[in-house]
Amino acid sequence: MGTGKRGLLATAVTVVGAVTVLTAPGAAFASARTPTPTPSASASSSASSTPVTNKDLEAVREKLATLYHDAAVATDAYNAAEEKAEKQSAEIVELAGKIVKGQEKLDELKDRAGAAAAAQYRGGGLPDEAHLLLGNDPQDFLDDTGRLLQGQRATKGLLAEMARTQQDLKQYAADASTQWKKLEAGREAKAAAKKKIKKQIAAAEQLESQLEKEEKERLAELEEQAAHQAQTAWLDSGILDEIDATASEQGKQAVEYATAQIGKPYVWGAEGPNSYDCSGLTSQAWASAGRPIPRTSQQQWQQLTRVDVQDMRPGDLIIYFDDASHVGMYLGDGAIVHAPRPGRTVTIAGAGSMPILAVVRPDA
Repeated sequence: MGTGKRGLLATAVTVVGAVTVLTAPGAAFASARTPTPTPSASASSSASSTPVTNKDLEAVREKLATLYHDAAVATDAYNAAEEKAEKQSAEIVELAGKIVKGQEKLDELKDRAGAAAAAQYRGGGLPDEAHLLLGNDPQDFLDDTGRLLQGQRATKGLLAEMARTQQDLKQYAADASTQWKKLEAGREAKAAAKKKIKKQIAAAEQLESQLEKEEKERLAELEEQAAHQAQTAWLDSGILDEIDATASEQGKQAVEYATAQIGKPYVWGAEGPNSYDCSGLTSQAWASAGRPIPRTSQQQWQQLTRVDVQDMRPGDLIIYFDDASHVGMYLGDGAIVHAPRPGRTVTIAGAGSMPILAVVRPDA
């Protein structure tokens, strides 16, 4: 691990102890939409014959931000496809069970119909009405009449039940076929998202690999400066003067879970316990508090109750970027805990170090 990366992790530790400063080491997806930092005049030149300027590194920073942002969007698509596939698979299993039970029921009804036909054959093949007319005893006549009516109703009911069961089986089969088609489409979407994730991450890693050690250190400084500048502007707005809500009991549990994961690596599609992506961390944190929430940051933004930034409290989720591609959990004092991006670990960052889209509350 280079000294630049060690510096980022050291800064994260510093941030934990001073959350009101919050330079947000390695803030996820610090895109060109965040304020551009002023290049350092004291930055040294590369050992190469053509020094890499801060302007060049700023272009690299923006390119990396774009690549990792696109990877985050694809990760959300992958997670959504995976969640759908799990639900569709469960529905197919349920339908298969219904088909088995329906077939067993239909076989039973056919056996009963066959028994009724056999009984009629043993009676000489005459219908019940003929047996009734041929009788001599008046009481027998009345008794037979009652049995005849009951038998007719039973036969009609049996035939109707057979028809309903056959129709149910037909519908179950059709539903299962539809679910299979959806499942296959979901698998294709999942595979496409996975391919895009790997492509974006590989491109980012290749771009970073071309930098010398000293250049990587300067790039890390630029990332920190951009995050710090955005966080400072957010704090200077006086926002913390208006945010004073305390966490709910479930919110405290979610925060405790999320902060216990600090230092674990970001892995796209991961939901713990050894690694997480951004929404994997937040969804598992709230699940641990007894409040299951949607899996992806976009679903969390769409389905959870929104609250004003001024009203947010620890445990609330902050959704970032205009496409809801990133999420972190608010800790209080202007800080969040989040899983930033590939190559980084779960860490503390400034709540205002990335463009805020909305704040949502799982336990509203």
